[in-house]
Amino acid sequence: MTKFRSVRKVMERPSKHWVGDGFHVYPVFGSLAFSNELSPLLMFDYADPKKFNAHLSTKPRGVGQHPHRGFETVTVAMQGEIEHHDSTGNKGVIGEGDVQWMTAGRGIIHEEYHSKEFTKNGGTLEMCQLWVNLPKKHKMTKPRYQPITKEDIPEVPLPLNSADVLGKARIIAGELGDTKGAASTFSPVQMWDVQLPHVGSEIDLPFPAHHNCIVFVRRGSVEVLSGEGDQKMKASKLGPQDVALMRLDGSDILRLRVVESDTALLILGGEPLDEPIAAQGPFVMNTQAEIQQAIRDYREGKMGR
Repeated sequence: MTKFRSVRKVMERPSKHWVGDGFHVYPVFGSLAFSNELSPLLMFDYADPKKFNAHLSTKPRGVGQHPHRGFETVTVAMQGEIEHHDSTGNKGVIGEGDVQWMTAGRGIIHEEYHSKEFTKNGGTLEMCQLWVNLPKKHKMTKPRYQPITKEDIPEVPLPLNSADVLGKARIIAGELGDTKGAASTFSPVQMWDVQLPHVGSEIDLPFPAHHNCIVFVRRGSVEVLSGEGDQKMKASKLGPQDVALMRLDGSDILRLRVVESDTALLILGGEPLDEPIAAQGPFVMNTQAEIQQAIRDYREGKMGR
């Protein structure tokens, strides 16, 4: 008898706020950000599609120089372009469908903003940024970038092992079936960009039973179906920017029913780290003493070199 993973909590769409002057985002995790409830994930900001007019200023919209230590940032450009550069000399453009997986590690100072071309011509920007915690033993690792283009990201037809294709998933990190994601991670992390176009279709997705699991709706609507396969299922409906936090109930199958056409989801999660979290601003360590050391290192110019 198949048991489908159950919903622990539904978090409805939060209010938006600006990050710098370029990113108008939903703080998706709300009050659960930086808690072990979502480990190894820390924070998730999503900017839904927003039109920006052509901008003639030499200073693009975005976020100025700021430091990070102790975790990774994952930036996905769904529409538009995001440019970045940092204190180690790295720079580049994250184009539509691309991902930048940045390991801050022992410390990096960077800035991110609308690309020069996007600023000049205007257009629609849709993006998200996920913060992923680093295990204690890797928090002071050397900073690195993984520039992942859309061509690098493997795509899996859904449902698995079926001739009737009802959707697709881009595997940014983790694995789905026999397909491994594009990103290299320090602990097991799942990040899937899922497209489900057909109303009424039901999709079963294998998901590691011991991993935290989060279903986020970019657009459209789904029902997460919980319970035993031969009994009446409980349906938890999610609309745009809603989140379902799934229980660690021993089930390794996630069942979804598509409610609106052209639905798009992000399915996220990973193996819990079960380590203390000390977070302050752009630093995430294990103790307050480590946070204070990070602040001192930044003020004394020892970070990002």
